[in-house]
Amino acid sequence: MMKKLFITAFAALALTACGSKSAATQETETMTNDSNDVVVDIRTTAGDIKLKLYGDTPAHRDNFVKLVNEGYYDGTLFHRVIKNFMIQGGDPDSRSAAPGQMLGTGGPSYTLPAEIVYPAHFHKRGVLAAARQGDQVNPDRRSSGSQFYIVTGEVYSDSTLNHLEKSLRVNRINEVFQRLRAENRDRILALSRAKDNEALNNLRDEMVAMAEAEADRTPGLTPEQREAYTTVGGTPHLDGQYTVFGEVLEGMDVVDAIQNVATGVADRPVEDVKIIKAEVVK
Repeated sequence: MMKKLFITAFAALALTACGSKSAATQETETMTNDSNDVVVDIRTTAGDIKLKLYGDTPAHRDNFVKLVNEGYYDGTLFHRVIKNFMIQGGDPDSRSAAPGQMLGTGGPSYTLPAEIVYPAHFHKRGVLAAARQGDQVNPDRRSSGSQFYIVTGEVYSDSTLNHLEKSLRVNRINEVFQRLRAENRDRILALSRAKDNEALNNLRDEMVAMAEAEADRTPGLTPEQREAYTTVGGTPHLDGQYTVFGEVLEGMDVVDAIQNVATGVADRPVEDVKIIKAEVVK
């Protein structure tokens, strides 16, 4: 069954040889009590949000603290808001952006290595995560140097989560298959040039079997994930793909107020929602 899903992708490389809703005001539960956690207050035009930065994602924690201390976020906007999904900020270009200006590409001259602590940290409602470019141009899933998002998400039924688990398994198989295909690129091209279709088919079948076996070793949703996604909600399809490095301690009502604003082109709020001041408080 899985073989058919990969014939097109496999053939594409061969051809190359010839010529990619939540409870409205409920605060998130603490998922970690690391003594190296840091607390940051974000004062916005919609109200105040208190964030905890996880101690077990130190590169992201330290970078966020550095930017906060530099005043990097002060005056920037929540430039991308999607109801029942997330609110995104941290683009320095938004600080002086004209109405209707496209935003989302700004940031410092560096990215951060992924710190995906999964499944300990997952995309439940209220978590803080790092934005990034897609896998096609960013296979290592490095994070933006400054842009972040806070999850709002939606509540899921158990049956929906069951279907999602199946989809995530297929996605994982495809992900592993694409990695194996890249690792075997030279061999695939050589067999294609030699027109050895039998060997190509055998290699493809071998890679599909390896991808399925590796996907089967990846655990499904944990009880903690199921409990969160069927009660407070979140965005489970992002799990394991982005670095989650904190959570909202106070102010989910403010996050909800922001997610409910009117938006225009590229999901930018019609009326600016601004970070007035960010500061480390603990």
